[in-house]
Amino acid sequence: MVVLKGIPALLSPELLFALAKMGHGDEIVLADANFPTSSICRCGPVEVRADGLSIPQLLESILKLLPLDTYEPNSVIVMDPVESDKAKGLQTPDVWQTYKSLLSQAGFRANLGKMERFTFYEQAKKAFAVVATGSSTRT
Repeated sequence: MVVLKGIPALLSPELLFALAKMGHGDEIVLADANFPTSSICRCGPVEVRADGLSIPQLLESILKLLPLDTYEPNSVIVMDPVESDKAKGLQTPDVWQTYKSLLSQAGFRANLGKMERFTFYEQAKKAFAVVATGSSTRT
């Protein structure tokens, strides 16, 4: 196997291929382990498996290669917690701060957009790829 210089080792060939095929306006979803990735991908997005990795690990690696559409408001969107989680005090999952920090290091200055669960699912069906990670809901 050849190891490419400058490519984060966490990124699989399948994920690199998906990233290379993306263009302006294409979206990628980094999904936690509970996200219905396979169901969503029946509607068209490429399914990429990264089960042993967390979203922050992948986000950090992807941001080294993929430019963000930083001029678009809400170009980075997270799924808003469901009402039952909000009732438990989980309005802002701790991991969101990690996302913001990683995005800031990559030059992203806007706030994270939030989207209701089922609206997020519909938007995900329009994505170029959905990456299934090993992250739990709160990590």
